[in-house]
Order: sequence, then structure tokens, then C-alpha cells
Amino acid sequence: MARARQRTTRRRFLKAMLAAGAAPYVVPAVAVGAGDRPAPSNRIVTGCVGVGGRGSGDMKGFLGFKEVQVVAVCDVVAAKRYAAKAAVDKHYGGEGCDAYNDFREVTGRPDIDVVMIATPDHWHAIVALEAMRSGKDVFCEKPETLCVAEGQELVRVTRRLGRVFSGGSQRVWGDCQNMHRWVRSGALGEVKEVYVSCSGPSQPCDLPPEPVPDGLDWDLWLGPAPWAPYNKGRLNFRPWRDYSGGGMTDWGAHNFGGALFSLNLHRTGPVEVYPPDGNEHPYLTFVFANGLRMYHAPGGVAGGRMKFVGTGRTISFSDRDRPPEFRIPNYKGTGGLIGDFLHCVRTRERPFRDIEIAHRTVTVCHLGNIAYWMGRAFKWDPDKEEVVGDPLVARWINRPKRSPWRL
Repeated sequence: MARARQRTTRRRFLKAMLAAGAAPYVVPAVAVGAGDRPAPSNRIVTGCVGVGGRGSGDMKGFLGFKEVQVVAVCDVVAAKRYAAKAAVDKHYGGEGCDAYNDFREVTGRPDIDVVMIATPDHWHAIVALEAMRSGKDVFCEKPETLCVAEGQELVRVTRRLGRVFSGGSQRVWGDCQNMHRWVRSGALGEVKEVYVSCSGPSQPCDLPPEPVPDGLDWDLWLGPAPWAPYNKGRLNFRPWRDYSGGGMTDWGAHNFGGALFSLNLHRTGPVEVYPPDGNEHPYLTFVFANGLRMYHAPGGVAGGRMKFVGTGRTISFSDRDRPPEFRIPNYKGTGGLIGDFLHCVRTRERPFRDIEIAHRTVTVCHLGNIAYWMGRAFKWDPDKEEVVGDPLVARWINRPKRSPWRL
């Protein structure tokens, strides 16, 4: 009901502007439904938070849908946010996009329906929660979280508020659909082992201080992460533990996600995790309740990104044999992962990378990182989503947040 009232207000506003004769000076033709553009009352009004790098690509992806109207962009780097504003304004042929430094100015706008998030990883959960609590649906780049507890809270809030939340791993279907068909069709027999390749965990950062450049809000870039002096190397956040899970949660979200979906294990998790020990466990090993073992292995061992060892056949990502014809439910609507999300915003269905599925995938990656960092094996209860009998390991399930930020 609230959304309907907002759209009625926008429609009346535009009609009033037209009646006053002022609209041609401030509203370009595309903004009032000219040509094949939907009328404003039928558009999905979107704000984009984090518009550098991957975020600029996601923003352009949203701009490619006629039913979308991007009205706001946000980034703590001034050059990035103004470049994004210029790109949006050029796309629509006007100057209607607002540029913000603080994401709360986007999430707090009552006219916005959807928030796209592509910040560094340590910000994902806080921005997403703020957006959902402000009545927005969310499209968030992978990995959706910095730790397991963040994902648990994202799932709880999404369900409690009835929001639509899509994770941003387009490669789970786009790159891995042949693997899905090989495994789910039964052509491999019973799968006993899976090898998955991606880079390793993130590490502590001790880069020396440098002067903060003009146009960067360094304190807001750090946000919930521990305070640290600026160094341009920190902006490349993937390698550093305070901001990301490294390659395990970056490409791991794609590759472990593809393997888990192939195996139909994408709504559960392992029961045991073993770090590599050079003996019984040469690779990081996840053991599932059905006895399947999943290894984090180099690309050569994994046959590229992944390899499935079944009782009837072994298949790897690099193999070019044609998979069996086998239908697997995937994207709704049209237009790939973003199109799937936008379809679900309209219908209120759960998207292909619904947050619960995305959270379960990145949980596997987080558990792998914990095993690497701690150098010890542990048990995991995938139903309760908690470490069994090891308080030291369990401490890594959540991360403290720098005041005043919290989930």
C-alpha cells in the first residue's frame, strides 16, 4: 500500500508540472513515458550505492531495462559518484540523477523502490539492512556478507519484512549451467567428490599511512571496519581481512555457488570442515551429511573451476562434451540475473539468487576461511547454523563493528 501511495504521488506531481507548463524545462521526454518507456507510475525507481568498478557495470545493467528509472547514485569517492551521475543523466537525456556521499540519503528516499549495492564487502550487510528497513528491495553484489552472522540477519530481515533480495552472482547459472545438467540429470551417477578452484583467504593489512586524497571520505569508506590509516592499497580491498574474505568469497561465491547448486546442496551446508594438513587432507575439505566431500583445490586439480567425481563418470569445467538435455529452473522473466530480480520485484517471488541461497553459498566460503585462519578442523550444524563444540572457532562467525555502525 505504501508503494502504491508513493507512485500515485509521483504521477500527480508530474501531471501538475505538465499542467503548469514547467515540465519541458526540467523533465525530459523519456521521463514522462514517451516512446516505449513505461509511464512513471509503472517504473522501478532505483538508487545505486557503490558505483566504481563492478558497481558501474551493475548500474549500466539496470539502465538497460526500460522499466527502471535510476534517480540516485552514491559513492564515497567524489570522482566515481559524479562520473556515475553523468552517465545516468546522459542515458536519460536530462539532469535528474542526484549524487550522494552517504548511502543513507539514498536508502531514506521514499520515492526509491530498489537499492543496488556494490560497495566493498564490509559494507554490504549494513547498507542492505538499512535499505530493507526503509522499505526497499535489494540487489547486492557478491559476496553479500563479511561473516556468517551478517548473512543470518539478512535472511531474517528479508523474510520478516517481505522484501525481495537478490545476490549478484550471475556466473552460478551463466557459466555453470553445463555442470548443473551433468550432475542433476544423474549422468555422473552418485557424486562422491567435488573439486572447486578459486583463490585463497584474505590476510591482515599493515600498509603504511599515506595522505588522504581530496575527494575521498576515508572515515565513511572504513565505516564498520576497524580504524586504519589511509593507504591507496586498502582501496583494493579484496586481499584484506577487515574488508573482504579474499578470493574465497570473491570467485568462491561463483564457483562454490555453481557446485552447490549443481548438487542441490545450495540450501544447506557442510557438517565438518578440515584445513589442509599435508597428510589425510591435502586440500581444504568440506564434508556434507550425505558423505560427499568438497575440496578447495588448484585449478589444475579441479579441471578449471570445478570437477565432479561420480560413480559413473567424472566431468570437469574444462571438458567440452555436450551435457544431457535436462531442464533446471533458473531465471524468471528476461534479461539475466538483473532481469530475474526486476521480475521478482513486480511479482514478489523469490529470485534465483535469493538471499538465503546466496547466504548459504558464502557461508561455505566463510567457513573455509575460518579453517585456514585457525588451522584447525571443526564441526558445523547447517540446520542451526552454528559451530559445534569449539568456542574459539565460533568467535569468527560474527565480526565486531566500529561504533556507531551495527547490524
